[in-house]
Amino acid sequence: MNASLYIAKRYLRSKSSNNAINFITILAIIGVILGAASLFVVLSGFAGLKDFTLQFSTIVDPDLKVEASTGKSFILSEEDINELNAIEEIALFSKIIEERIFIVADDKTYPSAYIKGVDKNFEKVNPIDSIIDQGSWLSEKTNQIVVGSGISRNLSFGVLDYAKDINIYVPKPGKGAINSIEKAFNTVSAINVGVFSINEKLDDTYVYASIDLARNLLGYDSNEISSVEIKLKEGSDENVVREKLNNILGNRIVIKNRAQLNDALYKMLNTENLAVYLIFTLVLIIALFNVIGSIIMMILDKRKNLATLFNIGVTPKDIRKIFFYQGSLMSILGGLLGIGVGLLLTLNQIYGPETLKVFITPSLPYPVKIKFGNLLLVFLTISILGILASKIASSRITKKLIQST
Repeated sequence: MNASLYIAKRYLRSKSSNNAINFITILAIIGVILGAASLFVVLSGFAGLKDFTLQFSTIVDPDLKVEASTGKSFILSEEDINELNAIEEIALFSKIIEERIFIVADDKTYPSAYIKGVDKNFEKVNPIDSIIDQGSWLSEKTNQIVVGSGISRNLSFGVLDYAKDINIYVPKPGKGAINSIEKAFNTVSAINVGVFSINEKLDDTYVYASIDLARNLLGYDSNEISSVEIKLKEGSDENVVREKLNNILGNRIVIKNRAQLNDALYKMLNTENLAVYLIFTLVLIIALFNVIGSIIMMILDKRKNLATLFNIGVTPKDIRKIFFYQGSLMSILGGLLGIGVGLLLTLNQIYGPETLKVFITPSLPYPVKIKFGNLLLVFLTISILGILASKIASSRITKKLIQST
């Protein structure tokens, strides 16, 4: 058995004759445990909060979205549709027409909305029913619309509000002087049948309508669309579907998944996750200074024993290993205990009684998620930092220090 490791284990288990050293050692271990537990709890909390945020941002995002590579629209022929239907991995797809509009309701104007014309498959591709707060979903081949709660609030109209004259405008393409509004804009009258609520950005932006209404408003051809939203069958390989779509539609399209459709949000959340990790790693580094102090105090306390070991032939290198192993074991064991404490706290937040949970609101517990990656990250962080701290502390042992006893 490795003699240095054996002695390190003995030193770790045994108490020193100096109570101050025992107190510093206990304090160092507690610091490591609390630091590891805090890092794991925070990472788990952030993972839960990230999923909680994304479920509202991506609820109306499809598995894949096919958009025009140039311009705002592309042609989807009957032959293309038949080939898309033949792709085994695709459960359903919906044709979309999307464009910027402005809405006028009586004397109020809303200039920053987008109309999203959808076909009958849209409800099956996206769980739209779950976000309707008031009213119902629109019917095909009608002038019905469903608007976000922000638009409804700003224009002061509700569901089936026949007292409000709602008009949707979009500029006509072309050049030349504008003589009148009728010549400058295409317009259509609409009736709002539903109000949805997802998040502030989407609630203030989107108006859903039938694809026929959007096509007539924008003057699109019968086979001209802005995008195709695709729902994949469970277990389907996204890369295989991408390849098949590119073979069918060629270079006229680009394909995006949920992460790519919300790339700004994902980047922001990942940046925040990194910042939280670095901040709590700094806390761990500060806690590990206690480990360095504890090891140095132990070295000074055991100087006579070290001199004895040196006199019987143990090299300074092997003596340094004793305290390197002791500090490493202290950090790794403390890290494992900390992860265990953090895991218990996280499990309590998920499965524990309501009285022991932390709540955001009176009815909403703070979301957490246990991820193996976070467990591994915390363990590796505490282990690497603990080993470095032990290396720094044990390097204080020199031949001169041992012989000066």
